[in-house]
Amino acid sequence: MAKSFIFLPFIALWFLTGCQTTQQFLDKKEPKALQVAQSRAQFEMNCPDATVTVISKDVLPPIVFGGVERAQFTIGAEGCGKRGTYTVICPGKQDNCWDVSRGDPYGTSEGGRLLQR
Repeated sequence: MAKSFIFLPFIALWFLTGCQTTQQFLDKKEPKALQVAQSRAQFEMNCPDATVTVISKDVLPPIVFGGVERAQFTIGAEGCGKRGTYTVICPGKQDNCWDVSRGDPYGTSEGGRLLQR
């Protein structure tokens, strides 16, 4: 019985080192999320100089029990006199991210025309 308690601190240490904080999780996913948003913005705006900035970021809980957390980023894009926002999701156990923005990313109500600055 005493031998089983010897391993308890090692098991606890193993669990603690395998976990990452919410901020570490978001920091790890942010570069890929920015890359995804920038690629889409450059294409949709027809602007190779489009730049992106993180507006907000959050961790979404798993959809089902035992599922994975997802990082969600709201990213603003600007370039060539145009602006837009994108929502990018990055699953916890994968290295990919995808844009889940729907409809008109530029927030116009005029048939999807881009707002000119």
